[in-house]
Amino acid sequence: MATTLMRNTAPKEHPGRYYGFMSAVAACAIAGAVAVTAFGGEPQSGWFGVPFAFWLTAGLALVAEFRPARWGGLWMSPIASIYLVYVLATMVTWGFLPALVVQSGAIYLLCMQIHASAWRTVFNIAQQGTALCVAWLVWNAVAAGSAWEGTIAQLLAVFAAGTAWTLTSSALVAGRQALRIGGGWPDLFWQWLRSEWALRATQIAIAPILATAAMASWWLVAASAIPIFAVYRILQAAADREREAEHDPLTGLLNRKGFQQAVDAKLTDAAETGTAVAVLILDLDRFADVNSALGHEVGDQLLVELAHRFDADKPKGKAIARLGGDEFAFMWSELDGMTDPMECAREIRARLDAPIVLGDASVEVDGSVGIAVFPDDGSDFQTLFRHADIAMYESKQRASSFARYAPEFDHNSPERLLLLGDVRRTLDHPDSPGVNLYYQPQVRLADGEVIGAEALLRYHHPERGIVNPAEIIETAEHSSVMRMLTERVVDIALRQLRSWNESGYDLRMAVNVSVRDLQSPEFTDFLTERIDAYGVNAMKLQLEITESALMADPRRVVVNVQRLSDLGVGISLDDFGTGFSSMQHLRRLPVTEIKIDKSFVTTLIDDPDNAAIVSTTIDLGRALDVEVVAEGVEDEKVREQLESWGCHAGQGWHFAKPMAADAFERWMVDHRRDK
Repeated sequence: MATTLMRNTAPKEHPGRYYGFMSAVAACAIAGAVAVTAFGGEPQSGWFGVPFAFWLTAGLALVAEFRPARWGGLWMSPIASIYLVYVLATMVTWGFLPALVVQSGAIYLLCMQIHASAWRTVFNIAQQGTALCVAWLVWNAVAAGSAWEGTIAQLLAVFAAGTAWTLTSSALVAGRQALRIGGGWPDLFWQWLRSEWALRATQIAIAPILATAAMASWWLVAASAIPIFAVYRILQAAADREREAEHDPLTGLLNRKGFQQAVDAKLTDAAETGTAVAVLILDLDRFADVNSALGHEVGDQLLVELAHRFDADKPKGKAIARLGGDEFAFMWSELDGMTDPMECAREIRARLDAPIVLGDASVEVDGSVGIAVFPDDGSDFQTLFRHADIAMYESKQRASSFARYAPEFDHNSPERLLLLGDVRRTLDHPDSPGVNLYYQPQVRLADGEVIGAEALLRYHHPERGIVNPAEIIETAEHSSVMRMLTERVVDIALRQLRSWNESGYDLRMAVNVSVRDLQSPEFTDFLTERIDAYGVNAMKLQLEITESALMADPRRVVVNVQRLSDLGVGISLDDFGTGFSSMQHLRRLPVTEIKIDKSFVTTLIDDPDNAAIVSTTIDLGRALDVEVVAEGVEDEKVREQLESWGCHAGQGWHFAKPMAADAFERWMVDHRRDK
């Protein structure tokens, strides 16, 4: 049979109903036992007339529970036991009360083996005592009312009683679990029953054989113990195989399946107790180099040594798994508000600090850790695991030791995938509305002349309305949609530039391009074709690239940027000062303009450090014969200071906010009149 491992935590919600249910089960068990005993459930020969076969049967039932075999991964953590065979045989042979004593004794020993709490032990005795009361009533009813006589009637009665015991016990445990975790009782009941029916049927079928042996002679009871315990050994072997299926054969740690079961169990506890659970994923750096240089055998030894380090002094509530290759997973449970999940990552990192000595080789090991915490970063294993994996890759990209999940790391969340699909559908049709440009003027500081405009993306979603441009870029930049989006933006910008030229405005157009664009040689060909198609001067197009884009793949980017410059297109280094500036690359690139990031410009009047950065950058531009544009000019004081330092142009709300093309033209008319 299988009994239930209940964790020693109470539900976070409705504790009164939870404990009330368990109290009701205990009361039913007591009342049922008293009633059944009063109406014929006492020993059929009296306690002193019970034969030795009974005591042998009872002893075997108790001995069987000294080594319970645990298996399975359901929410009830089943324990494989065989005492149901002896309990049913005792009931049909010597009566209800002896069977209740044997069953209660076996459950008590089982709970002692698994270190169950007192109330957990009482509930298990009570729910199975209630099940035995129902089994006794069914057995008597079927045996007395059966159309068959003799052996067939007895067999039917035993099978019916065993089935009633199984259904009653499963129903009571599913009811407790439904109150504990808030799930639906029918689903929990059928989930448990489906996993147990074969085992239960086997044990119920054996019970009549044991009962027949007990009525014949005690030595037959002893002999029948051999096949019964053979069944038990089969259960243990199945449990061992299941355990092997949940563990990594190389390190002995949990594998992903076992890790998921451990996390799922702790998430249930955490939901009840209001604590947090941290899931962490570690990916070793350059592990393939170890295999290549020293061989796979040494690589395996390294993984085993790391497993020993991670598993040493493992605290309660922590689980460790090897996911495969060079990836490990960790779980810390029962974290309260005073515990920083980052400390868990630091502890993992500390185990990597000392080199690993393998024979004559000393190997330095490093890695990146991603963290996701229940309930903030996910409410189930799959979500937490995926978010921890995303955080781990973010940590690798940043070259940092660890990172905790943040939504902006997730380029493939369901919401972003849906948004990406909507953007793609908009871009599939050239005349489809949704993607537009706003324009912010760039003003020469020396005389206030408007020299150009920066084209800024705007996307109007059919349901969400205006979507933050940064979200659009982050969503699209890792897919082919980025190329489609850039082509649409370039088309709109060049069309508008031609329109302004035809209206007599001698302006340039600044367009932002992504890393993906700069790494593609086809982008230069596309731009050449579109410039020719719209008949605009290539020198009136300014492409803005960020420092981070430049550093992503400097060699390839430099080649493509040089090709763009050869067309006559201007190259502007955007957000200067916020990335990983390299004077060497700045000198090698055909940059025609530097744009100082607004984070330095906006506060330069009140912040001496920012003022020094801005003035130095302007001097650098002058020395390199490169124009300097300051972003984030918000007031006249900043404008005057920039002009005094010799800054070429400014852009910001002091001049005008970004606006649609028709509004930009009206602003131009007003600006010329007021100048």
